[in-house]
Formats: sequence, structure tokens, C-alpha cells
Amino acid sequence: MKVGIIGGAGMTGGELLRVVLNHPEADIAYVHSRSQVGKPLHAVHKDLYGESDITFTGEIGEADVVFLCLGHGESVKFLEDNSFPSSTVIIDLSQDFRLGEGIVENRSMQLGDRKFIYGLPEMQKEDIKSAKNIANPGCFATAIQIALLPLADAQKLNNEVHISAITGSTGAGVKLMASTAFTWRTSNISHYKAFQHQHLLEIGQSINQLQNGFDHKINFIPYRGNFTRGILASCYLKSDLSQEEAVQLFKDYYADAAFTRVLDGPLDLKQVVNTNRGFISIEKHEDTLLVTSAIDNLLKGAVGQAVQNMNLIFGLDEKTGLNLKPMAF
Repeated sequence: MKVGIIGGAGMTGGELLRVVLNHPEADIAYVHSRSQVGKPLHAVHKDLYGESDITFTGEIGEADVVFLCLGHGESVKFLEDNSFPSSTVIIDLSQDFRLGEGIVENRSMQLGDRKFIYGLPEMQKEDIKSAKNIANPGCFATAIQIALLPLADAQKLNNEVHISAITGSTGAGVKLMASTAFTWRTSNISHYKAFQHQHLLEIGQSINQLQNGFDHKINFIPYRGNFTRGILASCYLKSDLSQEEAVQLFKDYYADAAFTRVLDGPLDLKQVVNTNRGFISIEKHEDTLLVTSAIDNLLKGAVGQAVQNMNLIFGLDEKTGLNLKPMAF
């Protein structure tokens, strides 16, 4: 496939370049940037020195698939200002096309003639295969959904849900701000957007798609961690399932999943960092079910999932170009 990347100078764009440059079935047609035109990729992404002689461009060329690595609100504007052939697949990594009006049956949103399908393979792989445009899920949303969707699918989300989840500094993007500075972040931790994180909307839509009429509260506290990559999410609720029943329910749901696995014991973040994996651990404490999930926010929570969606659309094995080794040490 010929790949175009819009917004290639940002953190997500750089991570996408690292994956696509090593994808056996993809070639980069162009890398678009408004701020770095004419500069080589390694001028911004220093780890790509010697990997490619491509330079950033301000022009849009021909491509089979275009990834939009733009800030939230910018993807809609870009597609309104720039036209692409109807045959070109658009995969948007912002939140611009993730939400329909209220709860929509097939999780799609329109822009002109383009219909965007919500790109969570663990929920609607078959819809993704036939899609032309993908709204890639958010990072927290991915980690939390893989922990809750099997319960929703079995109609077992019958109480309010409590979630604590921590993300690394790369979750804030490449732009420097006080909460990403080393002197503030190191040896520090804080919560933010308590009970009102924007990813709650797409989580709610997915749960209602599987368990129609779900109306319980989802209480979500996101935390900033003093590490760079990864998300660890702990989700707990009252449940009548035994631990054995819950583990089997999750293993059945993810039996055919390419990257999501249910572990038989506890998990830790280093098992998934630098991979497209989503790992899940399940415990039962009296009447409370605890489901813990872990992903890499830049891969399974963004770029890796976007490439996984591309693979599905173009009829490739989901794992193509995504057999990445975790950071064990």
C-alpha cells in the first residue's frame, strides 16, 4: 500500500513512521507537515537518522491510505479543506469522528460522503474489514474498553463501574507543558479530569452497543505517571460471577483476538510497552470483580491499532508489521 501521513512531525506521526517504515506491505508516499516542509524526517525524529531519506512536504500526493495524525478538531478542518479520491482509505487518529449523535447502532459518523467506522477490532472486526474510513479509538478508551466489553457482551455490567488508570507522559503529546516537564513529572503523580475525561463518551457508546440500555455510572479517575509510555487501568464493580466464570467469559470473548490476551496471573506494564498487545488480568474479591488491563498508549492506544485497522481493510494478517518486542528491562 502507498501510505500518506498527515501531521508527521508530532509524537503520533513519529511513532507511525517507525512502524510503517518496517511494514513489509507498505511504502510511504509522502509525509505532510505544515511546520517542517523540506526538512528530513530525522531533523524532527532523531531516531530515524539513517532509516529514510524522505523529507517533509506541504503537498498532498497519491496514496492508498492516509493517516491523519492531527490534533483534536483539526482532522475535520483538514478534510474540509483538502479532497481525496473516494478510493483512498482515511484513518483518523484524533477524536473528531469517534462519536455519533447519542448512541448510534453501528458506531459511524459522516463527513460528506465519508462514513467513519469506529476502529476497535476487539468489538467490530468485520465492520472494519469492509470500511473505507476509520475513527481510531482513544488510548484510555482502548485500555478500558478491552476490560469491560466482554462483560457488556454477556449483559453482565449490572452495577456502576469504578476505574483508576494511569498513563505515561507521552499521552500528553509532544508539545511542552508544565505537567510534562521532567522537573515536575519525575517522582510525582497526579490525577486530572476526574469523572469527566473525554474518552468516557466513546466508552459509553461501545458499552451500549453491546448491552443496550446500560445506564449505570462509569466513575473514571485518570492519573499522570512519572514514566513515558503505557496505560494501566484497574476497573472494578459488584458482580455475581465467580473468578473462574469471569476468566472463562473473557477468554471466550478474546479467543480470536490478534493481540488481546487474558493472563492467568497478575500483569505489569512492561509486558506490553513497545507492543500492540492488550493484556488483561482478572481477580474476584468477595463480591467485587477486578479487571486490570495494560496497553502501550502510543501503539495499541494509537498507531499500532491504526495499522492493525489498515491491515484488516487491505486483507492482510492483522499482525503484519506489528510483531514488536516488549521492553523487558
